[in-house]
Amino acid sequence: MCKYTLTIIKPLAVKNSHVGEVLQMINVDGGFRIAGMKMITLSRQQVKEFYKVHKEKPFFDSLTNFMTSGPVVVAVLEKENAIEEYRKLIGKTDPKEALSGTIRKLYGINIQANCVHGSDTPENAIKEIQFFFSTSEIFDEEGNLIDVSIT
Repeated sequence: MCKYTLTIIKPLAVKNSHVGEVLQMINVDGGFRIAGMKMITLSRQQVKEFYKVHKEKPFFDSLTNFMTSGPVVVAVLEKENAIEEYRKLIGKTDPKEALSGTIRKLYGINIQANCVHGSDTPENAIKEIQFFFSTSEIFDEEGNLIDVSIT
């Protein structure tokens, strides 16, 4: 059972000032502890590398354009069974199919501008966290540095 996952609050959600509401749902309502967080603007190369699993799909270029259109907020989330719990909280990728009360249903626009990304497997969570965070940027509850790949 993986206790860490990664989220990305996507550019349109940042632009539309939904970061606070999303973080409230994650941290307070959802019971996730934020172990690391930062706002960044992704380069085209970073997006292409992060989403390389989709490089042959027809939406890859529009996804790249969307994810580089403005700043994003990336965060390391901690909770028992983090991946499964977070995927329940965010809802299905397409906001139209997401359950009422989920992050994507409330703040998503469409399948691409679905407000947030969430890791889908423990292996991907570790890879994705390491893509955005060094071991000097992730902390436990007492403020000590942690390495998510060995917990």
